[in-house]
Amino acid sequence: MLRGTKEMDHMSPRLRAFLSEPIGEKDVCWVDGISHELAINLVTKGINKAYILLGQFLLMHKNEAEFQRWLICCFGATECEAQQSSHCLKEWCACFL
Repeated sequence: MLRGTKEMDHMSPRLRAFLSEPIGEKDVCWVDGISHELAINLVTKGINKAYILLGQFLLMHKNEAEFQRWLICCFGATECEAQQSSHCLKEWCACFL
């Protein structure tokens, strides 16, 4: 279920698009905060779908700080990328789980 219109107005177009439907088979680059460079690093290590990245987020019990450290340490994400992507997955969970 989508958030209220007021909340959606403050989201980036990319985040809004990601939250507009179930994950399905979306590539990892659909996740808000995942740059082209970061997507390449993720795909190289086998994380090619958004649902795989979501699975890792869920395995970490939706702990944003832990997930962000993992993205930064294992894949070279910037702090901004890590924060945006964890926020995106947290919001997706709030909408669909």
